[in-house]
Amino acid sequence: MAAAAQFSSSSVLSSTTSTGTSRTRSRCVNVARCSVRIPRRIQDYSVATKLVLQELTSLNNISVYPRAEEPLRIEIAGDTMPIVQERSSALEKMYVLLRAVSDRYEMHRNVGEQRDNWNSLLLNSVNMMTLTATATAAFAGALSPGGAGLAAKVSSVVLFSAAAGVMMVVNKIQPSQLAEEQRNASRLFKQLESEIMTLIATKPSVTERDVRQFTGKILALDRAYPLPLLGAMIEKFPAKFSPAKWTSPDQYSPSPRKSPREYDTNGWSAQLEEEMSSLLRVIKQKDKKDYMRLGNIALKLNKALAVTGPFLTAAAAAASAFSVPIAAAAAGALAAAVNTLEHGGQVGMVVEMYRNCAGFFDTLENTIEGALKEEDPRRRENGEVFERKVAMSLGRSLSEMRELAWKATTAEEADEFASKLF
Repeated sequence: MAAAAQFSSSSVLSSTTSTGTSRTRSRCVNVARCSVRIPRRIQDYSVATKLVLQELTSLNNISVYPRAEEPLRIEIAGDTMPIVQERSSALEKMYVLLRAVSDRYEMHRNVGEQRDNWNSLLLNSVNMMTLTATATAAFAGALSPGGAGLAAKVSSVVLFSAAAGVMMVVNKIQPSQLAEEQRNASRLFKQLESEIMTLIATKPSVTERDVRQFTGKILALDRAYPLPLLGAMIEKFPAKFSPAKWTSPDQYSPSPRKSPREYDTNGWSAQLEEEMSSLLRVIKQKDKKDYMRLGNIALKLNKALAVTGPFLTAAAAAASAFSVPIAAAAAGALAAAVNTLEHGGQVGMVVEMYRNCAGFFDTLENTIEGALKEEDPRRRENGEVFERKVAMSLGRSLSEMRELAWKATTAEEADEFASKLF
């Protein structure tokens, strides 16, 4: 900016000093009418812009002033001209997306804390009701059938019934799993916010293609991690375990090959493509497959616990109503234990953790496949940057990742997992 200002100042100064006649002066004014462009990222006359204006104002016969409802103008020897301020609608849209992402990050973080409190409060409340009903049912057996014994029996039946109802609701929504969803969403939106800020800071010009791409990412995250419960909550007990998906369907849209690769390869080579293909095979065969297996086991365990807890509590209520205090006490104690194992152990959170890990490898798989399917290397991310990004995602150094890719190339199935992070 300072260099541009010095260039403009020296040009105008040399023109004005050479004016000896009216014809020369007229020629000088015509030269000064060239457009002075202010970079598009400087909005509303920032500090850098004011420094330029001060330098221009220091010249003789030149006054620079902004008008409230008009573009910035320069007046030279009675002649005025507007300074063209280049604005990019794509950049403005990207700033809108940045604000939306920041807002979503805060919302998911706050809601995650709230739902984590739900898990603790509901766990303690259900256990207290169940254990109180268990103790009351045991006392009812030792008391006389009428009077105090009847009151104790009715109290235990009511408490067992209330505990069963609350337990069914809690098992349906799985607060620990909801909290884990919001934690993952907060992390991913924070990551997306950093990506947008980096793109704005480093890319010479933001395009409409960038806006569409990041819009798709935001909407995909909204679908993968919804905030509301009613009508939009993720199914907690699906028939089949599946990874979380937060990639946009049109995020990877390869372009057709126009000609053989006689142009700049943008850091890509045949060796790097072969390396990425080998890593892709390891991710599919080892990492993603293993987390899908563990996720299915955790989901089946969570289903069993979610059914067993309310069933035992309802059985305890029935046993207490039919004056079988020993069975009521035993069923109530087991129900409290099952509820503690499910929600104290946060089995739902474990299911979501495996779902998110499988989703991470699914996203990484789609990223690598999208890069390899793109025939024009100039439209890909820089190969060296992409390779390092994949290595960091897997928790490996470049040499370790290349060694793993070489092993996967020479063997039918790799003997180690691709990721060292989880």
